[in-house]
Amino acid sequence: MEKSSQAEGQTPPAYETDPQSPPFTYIKPQARLPHDASIAFEEYHYYAAQTREEELAHESPQLNWRELFSRKTHADADAADQNVADPHLTEKDFANVENRLHISDEEWANASRAFRSASWGACFYLITTDILGPYGAGYAMGTLGWGPGIALYTVFGFMAGYSGYLVWRVFLGTDSYQFPVKNYGDLAFRTWGSSARYITNICQALGLLLITGQVTIQYGENISQMSRFKLCYAVCPVIFAVAGFFITQIRTLRAYGWVANAAVWLNLLVIFITMGVIAHSPPNYAIATLGSAGTLVDPASITQLADGSWPPIIHYTGMPPNSLVGSINGLLSAVLAYAGVQLFVEFLAEMKRPRDFIKAMWGAQFFIYAVYLIYGCFVYYYQGQYSFNPSYMGVSIYGWQTTGNMITLIAALIAGGLYGNIGIKVLYNNILLDLCKAPPLTTRTGKILYAVLVPIWWIIAFVIAAAIPDYLGFVSVIAASMLLNLTYTFPPLFALGYDIQRNAIRPDQGEGFDPATGRVTRRNSSSTLSRLLRGFCSGGAAQVAINVCHVLYFLASLAMCGLGMYAAVDGMIVAFEIPELNSFSCVSPLNLNA
Repeated sequence: MEKSSQAEGQTPPAYETDPQSPPFTYIKPQARLPHDASIAFEEYHYYAAQTREEELAHESPQLNWRELFSRKTHADADAADQNVADPHLTEKDFANVENRLHISDEEWANASRAFRSASWGACFYLITTDILGPYGAGYAMGTLGWGPGIALYTVFGFMAGYSGYLVWRVFLGTDSYQFPVKNYGDLAFRTWGSSARYITNICQALGLLLITGQVTIQYGENISQMSRFKLCYAVCPVIFAVAGFFITQIRTLRAYGWVANAAVWLNLLVIFITMGVIAHSPPNYAIATLGSAGTLVDPASITQLADGSWPPIIHYTGMPPNSLVGSINGLLSAVLAYAGVQLFVEFLAEMKRPRDFIKAMWGAQFFIYAVYLIYGCFVYYYQGQYSFNPSYMGVSIYGWQTTGNMITLIAALIAGGLYGNIGIKVLYNNILLDLCKAPPLTTRTGKILYAVLVPIWWIIAFVIAAAIPDYLGFVSVIAASMLLNLTYTFPPLFALGYDIQRNAIRPDQGEGFDPATGRVTRRNSSSTLSRLLRGFCSGGAAQVAINVCHVLYFLASLAMCGLGMYAAVDGMIVAFEIPELNSFSCVSPLNLNA
């Protein structure tokens, strides 16, 4: 029972500063709690290097077009993966520490291998599905002007890619078959400890919940507009949420890669359709007061004139005058465009060869950046201050509005299912698995619990979002408070913690993890602060410069978060002073004749 008591965290092993100290009983990875604070960074890093070496021998799985239509081929591929790494483990094996002690090292590693089957091609489609939705790009350009709009989309796009690179690098250095990294919070835990993990998990879960709600409300409006407001509006978001119940039942991201593929092409189809229609028809003037760039920049520029005509289309070379708050809210729309980094760990966790992820990530980022910038500039050129968010509702021809609504509805359902998939896994791995001792998702009980959580997740998301009367303000609050931090604040912080701990190790002095004894040796570690300072100043001049840059990146992102929250809350205060409809009403907020 000695191993059991230690595994429960009652007597965690101390770091060995004297190599001659008496040996202690090593606790194997399978006997550890899911987030055991006694595990040292050195142990995580050792097993990560071992896993990366093994993965080099794996052939990257291919995203074969024939498998999309051939059920047999897909089933055969799944069976082959299971034959290679069939864990043969049930709920009883994970029920308590004593049971886990009987799991062999190979069985434990195989259980992790079996969960990893996604290809980099599937991840490319998942990243693109999550991020690609440029229907607010023209609106953002309208609030920022040509110069600032293009510059900020470029800067934020590149920095989002750099954040993704940092997440990928930290993942490779801390994830292993023995101690798999399953979500974003695990990176925080292994670089900065338990408190950082709690903060990250709360931000991610809340951010994903709010995004799910935002998508539900936005595409409830789609359904309402398609019905010509004859369907009670309160029912429209519910229809979308019920459909989300079913698509979110897809548990593995490998399986999600197939529907994500379809979502990418559907979004591109809508982009091409709206560009063609916008270039040959006037803006939807009547709807401009409900969510165009002019509502934030200059309401008079979208107000109908006494003779029944509308003000001419205008453009700004620089930032529009006297519209700082409006421009910041437009900027937050651009931030939302790139807010996918928080999901990258979940994609990496299911990849057979995580090293290949960097190809999918940079490929998707450049593709998304090009689409956003080209589409945003195109819409802004033709519609100016009338650029509406979303752009397909700003089309003045009803038939093409409906076409855009129908196609984006399907694509958004896939994206909403993806948000729900990741969000539920965050809750499962950090509440049910950690606190309630639930079995892994790969077991039968885990699959049942996941299925039960799906409708609960969507219902909560709908209720929260439906109670907010200002949709665009709601988007700004989500982007400023959660998505900006998850995309731009946390990655440099994780990379900083990873580099500090990695460079604080002195292998030439006998420091590090010894797999033969399970001992972690640290010399001259008088305090945590002194060790952090040593790690910060180690690794050479280039590494120290990178550490300084990551500190500045972190602080700049925090400052942007504060500025964004100021603008978002200021806009929400104005919205709440004016009586508006919410999503519990039968009257659609898009119905100007109500």
